[in-house]
Amino acid sequence: MIRSTLLAASFIALIAPFASAQVSVIGGGIARDCYEAALYGRTSNQEGEKICTKAIEAEMMKMENRAATYTNRGVLRMRAGNYDGALSDYSTAKNMKPELGAIWLNEGAAYIFQKDFDSALISLDKAIELDSQELYAAYYNRAIARENTGDLAGAYSDFQKTLELNPEFERAKWQLTRFTIAN
Repeated sequence: MIRSTLLAASFIALIAPFASAQVSVIGGGIARDCYEAALYGRTSNQEGEKICTKAIEAEMMKMENRAATYTNRGVLRMRAGNYDGALSDYSTAKNMKPELGAIWLNEGAAYIFQKDFDSALISLDKAIELDSQELYAAYYNRAIARENTGDLAGAYSDFQKTLELNPEFERAKWQLTRFTIAN
C-alpha cells in the first residue's frame, strides 16, 4: 500500500491570517461611520476605534447593529495590535449575536496573531459552521492554525478549499506551493 504524506516547508512558522470581515450596519449614524472606518480604513485604526466607541456609548441601535459595531471596533483594535481588546469586543458581540459568522472569523484571526492556534481552530470551525460571509478567509485562517498545530493534511485541504471558494486568492495559491506530497 502506498501512503502519501504531506510535507510543508518549515521555514514559515506563522503566516499572518487574512481576516477583517467587517459587519455592515443598517442605517446611518455613528455606527455606520464605525463600519466604514473598519471597511475603508480612511482613518487611523485608533481614530476608527474612537468612532466605534462613541457609537457604542451614545447611539441607540438594534442588537444586530450593536454586535456589528463591537465586531468592527474589534477589527480596528486587531489591526492596531490590540488583540486582547479585540478579543474582548468579539466576546461581547458573540454574547449579543452568536450566529454572526464574522465575529468568529475575526476572533480566530486574533488568536492566530497571539499564536493560540487551538483557540483559533475552535473559532474558525464555528465561522465555517455558520457559513461566514467571508468563508474563504475562514478556511484560509483555519489552514494556518492547522499547520501550526501540526495538522499538515488538514492545512493543505483547507488551502485547497480556500481556492475553490475564491480562485483568485493569491495567498492561498502561494501557500499550496509550499507543500510537497511524498509517497
